[in-house]
Amino acid sequence: MALSVSSCGNESKVSAPEEWAWLGFERVSDKPLLVPDTALKFFCPMTGDSIGWMESDVFNPAAVVKGDSIVVLFRAEDNSATGIGKRTSRIGYAPSADGVNFTYEKLPVLYPDNDREAAHEIPGGCEDPRVAVTEDGVYVMMYTQWNRDVPRLGVATSTDLKSWSKHGPAFANAYDGRFADRAAKSASIVTCLDGDRQVIAKIDGKYWMYWGEQFVNVATSDDLVNWTPMVDENGELLKVMETRPGKFDSSLTECGPPAVITDNGILLLYNGKNAEGENGDTAYTAKSYCGGQALFDINDPTKLITRLDKPFFVPEADFEKSGQYPDGTVFIEGLAYFKGKWYLYYGCADSKVGGAVYDPSKGN
Repeated sequence: MALSVSSCGNESKVSAPEEWAWLGFERVSDKPLLVPDTALKFFCPMTGDSIGWMESDVFNPAAVVKGDSIVVLFRAEDNSATGIGKRTSRIGYAPSADGVNFTYEKLPVLYPDNDREAAHEIPGGCEDPRVAVTEDGVYVMMYTQWNRDVPRLGVATSTDLKSWSKHGPAFANAYDGRFADRAAKSASIVTCLDGDRQVIAKIDGKYWMYWGEQFVNVATSDDLVNWTPMVDENGELLKVMETRPGKFDSSLTECGPPAVITDNGILLLYNGKNAEGENGDTAYTAKSYCGGQALFDINDPTKLITRLDKPFFVPEADFEKSGQYPDGTVFIEGLAYFKGKWYLYYGCADSKVGGAVYDPSKGN
């Protein structure tokens, strides 16, 4: 879908937080929606052996609508007997007819293999997916390729969410490969509502995405596979949003699910990590991850208009505060517009998957 200024939207309007932000998310359950399953086995081409591919932890999910269902594509880790950083991640598939009750596919749909991406994905695997769909039904996954040396932002595409074509690092060809081996992760492709469908948008003839962990950067693309990160006047990565001392996002501002064009601008949901000590926000646990919201100008997607001073989503339940990441995490990655509501899916302490819903008809 191509829009001269805003694909499916109006011009940006600067407004109070209660007008532009989505503040009404409610948890859909007091229990995690997805948990590890030690019974599921997978013959791993990397190891040449059958493994429990999701026996340790399941977390950091993408979400997208397919037909009459929401599909969550989640990160699963194997080898429960080993510590953090020594496991391999694969992407699993879980559909739901109501956005709350899910079933598992028995095998992962994206994983490290003896393919052309082996050097980028073995032995760490495929991590932290975000998924969006074009108006003609091509699903685009941005995920982290992890070889335990350099994390790279990878691209894969599919027409059914199960069979994926890997295209390699998103920035491999930009600036003659200057950023090909630079750490990159966490991409939020800009989307919009086309009727009742959330689809990938174009702004001034290009696809856009926000990305980054230490700070937020912007990249553009003509084909959704090859991306060009924006740079400043010194040729360094352009920082369109950075951490704030004393706030919940004082340590990291890590991009979340696909961004959405609204009547007020481009809404980016992101993960703010709280710093330790005097640089952090004492209202929240040090090193915890909470959900933030930022608004960018639709006429200039590099321009930050405003952002929330307080998180809209924080760790509350026991399973959001205890797990592989004990400092507390509601790591938001999946967002899907389904039956008139926005369903948000997140990783709980790097161990399980939770969900929440926002009903726009109720306002904030």
